Amino acid sequence: MDLAERLAKYALSTEFRSLDSTTVKEMKARVVDALGCALGAFGEGPVEMARRSALKLRSGGESRILGTGSRSSPDLATFVNGFMIRYFDYNDTYLSKEPAHPSDNLAPCFAVAEAEGSTGKEFVAAAVAAYEVQCRLCDAADIRHRGWDHVNYGLVSSSLAASKLMNLPLAKATQAVNLALNGHIAMRQVRAGELSMWKGASFANAARNGVFAASLAREGITGPSPIFEGEMGFFRQVSGPFEVNTEEFGGRKGRYKVNGTYVKYWPAEYHAQSAIWAALEIRKRQGDVRRAESVLIQTHEAAYTILGRDPEKWAPKTKETADHSLPYMVAKALLDGRVDNSTYSSANLRDPRTLALMAKVKVVEDPTLTSLYPDRGMANRITVSFAGGGKETAQVDLPKGHPANPMTKDDIEAKFLRLVGRHIDGHRARRVLKRLWALEDEKEAGSVLGLLRVA
Repeated sequence: MDLAERLAKYALSTEFRSLDSTTVKEMKARVVDALGCALGAFGEGPVEMARRSALKLRSGGESRILGTGSRSSPDLATFVNGFMIRYFDYNDTYLSKEPAHPSDNLAPCFAVAEAEGSTGKEFVAAAVAAYEVQCRLCDAADIRHRGWDHVNYGLVSSSLAASKLMNLPLAKATQAVNLALNGHIAMRQVRAGELSMWKGASFANAARNGVFAASLAREGITGPSPIFEGEMGFFRQVSGPFEVNTEEFGGRKGRYKVNGTYVKYWPAEYHAQSAIWAALEIRKRQGDVRRAESVLIQTHEAAYTILGRDPEKWAPKTKETADHSLPYMVAKALLDGRVDNSTYSSANLRDPRTLALMAKVKVVEDPTLTSLYPDRGMANRITVSFAGGGKETAQVDLPKGHPANPMTKDDIEAKFLRLVGRHIDGHRARRVLKRLWALEDEKEAGSVLGLLRVA
């Protein structure tokens, strides 16, 4: 049995009744977190562009465009809603050989669940399976250093989540993986240099392709096989060979991976979370950081490569580059005492104080910190030297939201309410929370999205 078929067999076998209560609770927490991120981004310019584009392509369909009364096809709704979830770079993370944002899988789960009339239990099971497949692939092989984007693993997870919600048989679910993976490989250039709007859309597009692939497979279309092991397949062209033992997956011998994913406290790329906390600690001790003569950020390899190597990170011109810039995020935390969505406004990107402090920032990789990654943390150490002598150093290994330092239910609800507060009133937001925390009881999982319509 080839890998695509083994992954499909696992995904289709994942049932709600086999999930432990902790896994269900954590899955619902990720849904709350992701939908808060999505609705918070409702009015952002690139999101509006995506929404207009989708509705021009197809207005009317089975799946809701989040925040509106409009519907489109499941694949286009997946794209728009997935872009919303990802836009603020505030949704969850998984860090292993390959990084990922597993809640990107929730957009296809909602779109297909709504089209198929799936129950809350069916939705939760499909979402857990998608998390499992994507995270296990991230454990298996690093593809970013080979020039490929992590969302390629999402082609597999989203096509299988869609297949499960469509109740496809094993043969057709396997074909969905073959179709999705062969035709839609994404390059890592999306996260190099000056970052574009596509940074937030890359997985949304992968998931759109995954849903479309499942739709094609349902009708009987077949794809290239074996897609992983073949002569010109994924192993040879993209990842190199790797082993995946599905018997070690959650519900078999292993713990479900959703329990090991990380929630973001700050709207920033996850490798920077501990750097922000360290900067805030220095600010708390020192107060006025305008006297800083130099700022040294010692970090681990992943953060250096993704957030601190490119020269564009010292003069970010886009929101997407700024929330992937260690110099920028640390400077703003030192100066403002916070990092929030307003941190990335055009005015802040041009702020002379910020640019002046960033010019004093140096980022280096520390092999000691790299050795901790990812199991013992994603550490950052910041040292600020001040005019007239004196310095402050702070190191944080495990930021709040890491599984070893988790955010509480109250933390996650507060984040949700803060994000959606611009668009729906507090009473309705709390009604949504009540429904989401009981998602498994919904007769139609997609119905809860109706409460998130923006007036």
